[in-house]
Amino acid sequence: MEKRKAYQDSVIRMIKSLLASYIITGALLLILALLLYKLQLSESAVNMGITAIYVIACFLGGFLEGKMMKTRKFLWGGVSGLLYFVILAVISLAAGQGLSGGTSHFITTLILCTAGGTLGGMVS
Repeated sequence: MEKRKAYQDSVIRMIKSLLASYIITGALLLILALLLYKLQLSESAVNMGITAIYVIACFLGGFLEGKMMKTRKFLWGGVSGLLYFVILAVISLAAGQGLSGGTSHFITTLILCTAGGTLGGMVS
């Protein structure tokens, strides 16, 4: 019974950190859209901004996850970054985007999200 409670607590903590990551992503994407509107940014600048937003959001999600879990922080941070990417990929595929940037972009984003979450967990 106690293991079940610990498992449920872990799931709730993970959901909290992922929710925080997606709130941060939304806020930063709004700022990027405002910058795009005001400064007429190039496509490459926007793509770099989106990638930076992914890494920042995963880092902060991994940081929060590490703070909540107390043990194996880097591992929990990495899992948080990986789940962030999986949810992002599922939503992208459901919206009909497919692998818009190609397989290499897909794998690069996977690595960056997981590494950002792991680094956040390590720092926590």
